[in-house]
Amino acid sequence: MAARSALAAILVLVWSSPGLTRDLQSADIYSADHPTVQSVDWLGRELEKRTGGRHRIVSLGEESKNSEVFILGQLRNGTLDMARLNVASLSNLVPAAFVPAMPSVFRSTEHMRRVLDGPIGEELLAALDRFELVGLCFYDIGARSFYGTRPVHKAADLNGARVRVPPNAPWVAMLQALGVQPVSMPFERVHVALRNGTIDFADDNWPAFVASRHYEVAPYFNLTRHSMAPGVLVVSKRTWSLLSPADQATFRAVARESVAYNRKLWDDVERSMTRVAAALKVTIVTDVDQDSFVEKITPARDRQMTSPRIAEMIERIAATP
Repeated sequence: MAARSALAAILVLVWSSPGLTRDLQSADIYSADHPTVQSVDWLGRELEKRTGGRHRIVSLGEESKNSEVFILGQLRNGTLDMARLNVASLSNLVPAAFVPAMPSVFRSTEHMRRVLDGPIGEELLAALDRFELVGLCFYDIGARSFYGTRPVHKAADLNGARVRVPPNAPWVAMLQALGVQPVSMPFERVHVALRNGTIDFADDNWPAFVASRHYEVAPYFNLTRHSMAPGVLVVSKRTWSLLSPADQATFRAVARESVAYNRKLWDDVERSMTRVAAALKVTIVTDVDQDSFVEKITPARDRQMTSPRIAEMIERIAATP
């Protein structure tokens, strides 16, 4: 025990020594031009500047082909320094982390941001501490919308449709409330499945839709905005313990500042959607009756609230102005 403590002290001294540059490996399943990857890149440049070059972030971005479940395991065992994950990926550790990923929980992007900037967001980040993780901040990763071979104006338009869902997705029961036939498959198979008619729709955020070239086989992007699950920036506790207290404070400060940068990128994405869609020959369906989705999904969502803690969190989110 004493030997391990001595080794940790030596490592902290080495990591905080002036003139030594340490590369922190960061993973993200999205491509290099995605707002979350760009946000981590901005954070890395600021961190390097403010620590005098001692620490910098090497973003894996599109080079990371591993699933978020695998990435989470790497973080917990200390073989990866940090990552941007979908908050739902943490729900096996912290059940309450599934709440922000539930469909129809947030009324708008602005509502989501207010919730995550407040006590609920702080509680979710603090809960990660028990699992060898340090939660730094939340990033927008965009509202999920259905896209596919035909337009969707209301929930009933999806009745009977074959819709791709991620393997082991916890919200399948809620989508089934829309009358769809869930088809479980990994993201990399969606393009082929849309092309050959195995599925009629998939859902994701706009940058992921564009980067994956799904517009080639899905001419309609329907702004259902049925889920606004945020991303969360997480650091391995092993890596965190090797930073000096001063560098930890700097890291936290820069991470908080990177949230504003991330949100600006997303706002820019929203403003450019019409122009990009025209270039890609994609029809963005804007006249979507989102209340029809809320009406169908909410009862199914409420049946999932088997935990008083989860039910309370949903109520607190609803009560947030």
